[in-house]
Amino acid sequence: MMMVSENKMTIKVTPPTKGLFDLMIFARHVDSQDPYNWVCSYQIQCLEPRNGDKLPENPFHFWGLHQKARDFGIKESSHKGELLVAPQGTLLVTLQTSRPLLAMYELVNKDLDAALSRKCLVAQAEEEKLSCHVLCPFQGYYRLSVFVKDLGGSTFRNTANFLIRCLRPVNQNELFPSGLSMHCGSGISSSGHGLSNPSHSAPIITTKLGKCNITFHTPTDVEVTASLSKDKVISAKYPLERYVLVTHLRTKVSVCVVLPESGIYKVALFGRSKDHKDFVHICDYVISCFSDPSWPPFPRVYSLWRRGCVLLEPRTGVLQEQSWARFRVKVPKVYQVVILGQEKTVLQRTPNEVWEGDVFTGAAGMQVKLAAKVSQHCSSLEVILAFEVGGGTPASLGCSG
Repeated sequence: MMMVSENKMTIKVTPPTKGLFDLMIFARHVDSQDPYNWVCSYQIQCLEPRNGDKLPENPFHFWGLHQKARDFGIKESSHKGELLVAPQGTLLVTLQTSRPLLAMYELVNKDLDAALSRKCLVAQAEEEKLSCHVLCPFQGYYRLSVFVKDLGGSTFRNTANFLIRCLRPVNQNELFPSGLSMHCGSGISSSGHGLSNPSHSAPIITTKLGKCNITFHTPTDVEVTASLSKDKVISAKYPLERYVLVTHLRTKVSVCVVLPESGIYKVALFGRSKDHKDFVHICDYVISCFSDPSWPPFPRVYSLWRRGCVLLEPRTGVLQEQSWARFRVKVPKVYQVVILGQEKTVLQRTPNEVWEGDVFTGAAGMQVKLAAKVSQHCSSLEVILAFEVGGGTPASLGCSG
C-alpha cells in the first residue's frame, strides 16, 4: 500500500508467504512523462505471513488522496488514515472542496459485480463538499475510488483511493435502488435549477410512517415534477406514479410521497423553466422504510393540475363506496369546479378561494372526477383529478391545510 503526499511517501507491505522478498522503489518528477527511475531497494524477511483477505486490485497504484489533490480542488478528507473500517457495513466518506466539483465513484470487491456495486453508493455534490454513502454487502476489503472534475471540465481524474474493511456486511435486500445519479439530495444541481431552502438536504430519508414531504423554494418560472421507483414491487395495487403528488404554491414546491409497501425507493425530481419544453433531471432522493406501510395512492393527476392547485380534502385517491366525501381544493383561474361521479356536483367557492362541497361516492368500481370550466364562455369541462371508488375502509391520509 503506497500513500503519497506533497512531500512524503509511505509504503506498507504485507508479504503473502514466509520468506525473503525484494522491494524495489521507482520514482519520477510529478509532471514528467519519462520512465520511472529506480531509486532504492529493501530486502524484507517475513518470518510468519499475516493471514487475511487479499487487498483489492488498485490500478491507480496509490491509496488515500492523490498528492496533487489540492490542485484538483480537494482540500481534505473526512478519513485521514489509509484504512477505513465499516463495523456495520455502512460508511460516509466526505471530501471538502475549494470549488464546486462533480464526482464519480467506483466500489470494488472480489465478490461484487458492477451492477450490484452501483446499488452500494449514494453520491452528493454540494458547493464545498462531496459526499459518498457506502454500503458493503460482503465481509472483507473494498477499494473506493473517487474521480472528480470541474463543472465545465471534460474528463474525470482519479483523486483518491480508499481501502475499506467491512466487519459485518449489510443485508443485500437493503441496498440502494438502481439508477441513482451523481446528484442525490440537495446541492449543486438543485441550486443550479433555482431550487433553494430544501426541507431535506441529505440524500437518504428514513421514515417509520411510510410517508414524507420534500419541499423546496422555487422561482415562479420553474415547474417541478417527480417520479417514484422501486427495484422490486411486491404488492402495490396501483402504479407507483400514483403515490407521488407534486403541489406548486406561489414560491414553494411540495413533493408528497406515500409508500404502498416496505422497502427502499428512489424519488427523482425533474424541472423545467417557462423557456423550455422538456423536463430535465435535477436530483434523486432515497426513501427507506421497513415498518410495513400500506398507504393508498393519490388521485390521478391531469395536465390542468398546475401552480396554485392544492388538494386539501380528500388526500387519498381511493374513496369509500356508498359514502359522503368532503371535497376541498384550490384551483386558480377557473370559472367553475365540479365533481363528476354518480351525479354531477358543483363545488362552491369560499372567500379564501377554496372550492368545496360534499359528494356521494356511489358504488365500488366507479370513478369520481374533479373537473373545471376554465371560463364562463367555455362549455366543456377539463378533468383535473380522478379518484377510484373502492370497497372497504381505505387508510386515511388526513387533509392538507
